[in-house]
Amino acid sequence: MNISDLLAPEAVVAGLKVQSKKQLLQEVAERLAAVTRLPERRIFETLVERERLGTTGVGQGVAIPHGRMPELKRIAGLFIRLDSPLDYSSVDGEPVDLVFALLAPEGAGADHLKALARVSRLLRNQSACEKLRAAQSSGAIFAILTEPTAGTGAQAA
Repeated sequence: MNISDLLAPEAVVAGLKVQSKKQLLQEVAERLAAVTRLPERRIFETLVERERLGTTGVGQGVAIPHGRMPELKRIAGLFIRLDSPLDYSSVDGEPVDLVFALLAPEGAGADHLKALARVSRLLRNQSACEKLRAAQSSGAIFAILTEPTAGTGAQAA
């Protein structure tokens, strides 16, 4: 599974300004609603419900909010680089500035886990995160996210 299977160029945002985790999740829901054509409110509720189970702030400035929605046909992603780091109650207590949101169909068990693993591998790569933080545009961020060697140096199956 490649990042390009999860993410469209128009689903990349560089320099988003938000003041709170709730506002960030609202922005994520609004933008994923445009990509998926699903109700923004339902997406927001799905993300908040997942967040109640435990933070999706995985550490090192990265958050991967995600959820499953029965009405979704395929996995959809959204990448946001925040204008400034935000308190996200991450596992390491550090603020977040790189956010990769994923929505998956209810029945996409293995594919959802593969997508989460692929995104996680990519965003654990310190070099990739440094490039994402330095990129000047959404197009440059998309190119970094989808380059064949992003993440572990090899494509995941």
